[in-house]
Amino acid sequence: MLSGGAELSPSVVERIITMLHRKSGVRPAEVLSLDILSSRGRTIRPKTLNQKRYVDAIDEHTIVFCIGPAGTGKTYLAMAKAVKALQAKEVNRIILTRPAVEAGERLGFLPGTLYEKIDPYLRPLYDALHDMLDPDSIPRLMSAGTIEVAPLAYMRGRTLNDSFIILDEAQNTSAEQMKMFLTRLGFGSRMVVTGDITQVDLPVGQASGLRLVQEILEGVEDIQFIRLTSHDVVRHRLVGDIVNAYAAYEARTASPVTGPVRDGDIRGRQVDRGPGRANSRGKRAQ
Repeated sequence: MLSGGAELSPSVVERIITMLHRKSGVRPAEVLSLDILSSRGRTIRPKTLNQKRYVDAIDEHTIVFCIGPAGTGKTYLAMAKAVKALQAKEVNRIILTRPAVEAGERLGFLPGTLYEKIDPYLRPLYDALHDMLDPDSIPRLMSAGTIEVAPLAYMRGRTLNDSFIILDEAQNTSAEQMKMFLTRLGFGSRMVVTGDITQVDLPVGQASGLRLVQEILEGVEDIQFIRLTSHDVVRHRLVGDIVNAYAAYEARTASPVTGPVRDGDIRGRQVDRGPGRANSRGKRAQ
């Protein structure tokens, strides 16, 4: 790997050892030397075996769902593949979208125009773009419509041809929004849907479209589901430990702590509180 120009930091060596211990049959060099995008003096590569499988799935399928905890590179790798596809003229534009889940009364109290109000929800997508493209070129590409960053609600009624489309934070879509988004797919386009089903911010009782879509579309040809775990966290080492600690607590107590129960089960049935049970504000249900 060194002879190929790879940087062997302590964290990279630790990932290599983990891959060898898991006996996947894949050489670490095959994973860690796969270049996705070179930009501004740095090269973006997968850092775990599952990340490589994710990148390969994007190449091989029209729609890819990537589900996993925070810090696993779900959105970042999809963005790198989108920029690479645009540079290679495989697509004519990149469309980045995510739901503004608090677009009700809380958003209304924020100052500014509608775009200024939704900007905080879209800021992580802009940050990733700035890592991968010359910052001076981004306003020009956006004004030309080559790159579009917009809330999910703006996708309704459109047909997206010759585009690389990324839906981020998809756990905060409703079942209806997920169907609406997926049916925007046009000719020559690819879609990547990312999300963490342990961090749902929808109102209590509303099913997550990302949870439900796994049962609806699993096994459909040319659609691939990739699931990342704490082993794929590429942020600080503690992030993986934190994800594991929360999962262990929830398994031990049978009580989710990363958000209130919003789905009766993975099939998306609404939670049945029953008469007289306390609601989320601690009041008795009428």
